[in-house]
Amino acid sequence: MTPQQTLLRRVALGAAALLLIGAVAYVSLRTGPLAPIKVTVTQPKEGSLSPAIFGIGTVEAQRAWLVGPTTAGRVLSVKVDVGERVKAGQLLAEMDPVDLDERLAALDASLARAGSTQASVSAQVSDASARRALAAANTQRNQDLARQNFISTGALEAKLQEQASADAALQAAQANLTGAGQDLQRLKAERAALVQQRGNVRLLAPADAVVTSREFEAGSTVVAGQAVIRLVDPGSLWVKMRVDQGRSGGLAPGLKASIVLRSLPQTPLPGQVARLELMADAVTEERIAQVAFAQIPPNVSVGEMAEVTLQLPATAPALLLPSASVLRQQGQPGVWRLVNGQPEFAPVQLGASSLDGQVQILKGLSKDDRVVVYSEKALKSGAKAKVVDALVKPAAQP
Repeated sequence: MTPQQTLLRRVALGAAALLLIGAVAYVSLRTGPLAPIKVTVTQPKEGSLSPAIFGIGTVEAQRAWLVGPTTAGRVLSVKVDVGERVKAGQLLAEMDPVDLDERLAALDASLARAGSTQASVSAQVSDASARRALAAANTQRNQDLARQNFISTGALEAKLQEQASADAALQAAQANLTGAGQDLQRLKAERAALVQQRGNVRLLAPADAVVTSREFEAGSTVVAGQAVIRLVDPGSLWVKMRVDQGRSGGLAPGLKASIVLRSLPQTPLPGQVARLELMADAVTEERIAQVAFAQIPPNVSVGEMAEVTLQLPATAPALLLPSASVLRQQGQPGVWRLVNGQPEFAPVQLGASSLDGQVQILKGLSKDDRVVVYSEKALKSGAKAKVVDALVKPAAQP
């Protein structure tokens, strides 16, 4: 190789090395760790918010009944089916009375016997009263004769003894009559209790309602208090709504609501908060509210999912930012604002927020500040930033 060729080779290698170094530097400054961070920015705008509360719920009935026996037994028959409308007092199902009818017949016989016994004792009281009256008359007559010395003292004492025996017999008869009356009253109470038990085997509708389920069929054995028929009042349907505790500020009875049922996704239904539950769910960290329909829609199902939006009063004018621009550092809410082209964390005081992604900034910013909304990676104070219209280029139209 000639000296001229060696020189050309060295020049070529040097040029290649310079190009490589330049390429590495370019990549480092444009896309590498030394490249500026791409960000999108916005400026706070003054305006009012129409805040709202959003929650998920299920359709439930305010008034529902579980109809079942008060004692354990076997289901004799079920008279109604799911979906039927029933009237108050209508027979829904009947339990097997077992021996209740026979016990009632036995008590009726005991009542009849007790009535006869009472009549017999009443006759004994009448007889004892008559004997006592006769003994009293005889005693009075003998006392008069004894004062005139027509009879002896022994004869008078005999008559006094007869009167005492008649008094005791009358008292015994009266006591027997009282006992017979008490026995009769006891048997009547036992019969009334048995009639109540006999009535309890007939399961009646407590109010006008709709049958939602038949839990047992004829022949099934159930325990006391177990539901055989479930009923709901179709006019008392409402939505049991759950709201994140952190977003439940302003939740109160009377708020207007927009209800979207899963079966009617394109038809918002008006309503309002009827009741706010005192107890919250500590596990899911949610508050519970009952939202009533302004008019209950037809064919709505109990247990159906619903989305509920509650509208709160409009706020006073304040600076507004997209909620995506707000983040927290060490528990302090704030935003990244650009100062001389470099990001700087600015703590702010937040106000209300809306469902469309806007939040109030009460303190910490002015209308002239440029605030970072999105960044391609985490920001640090003093880092280089490059403002772009969007972090991701829109897809080309076909």
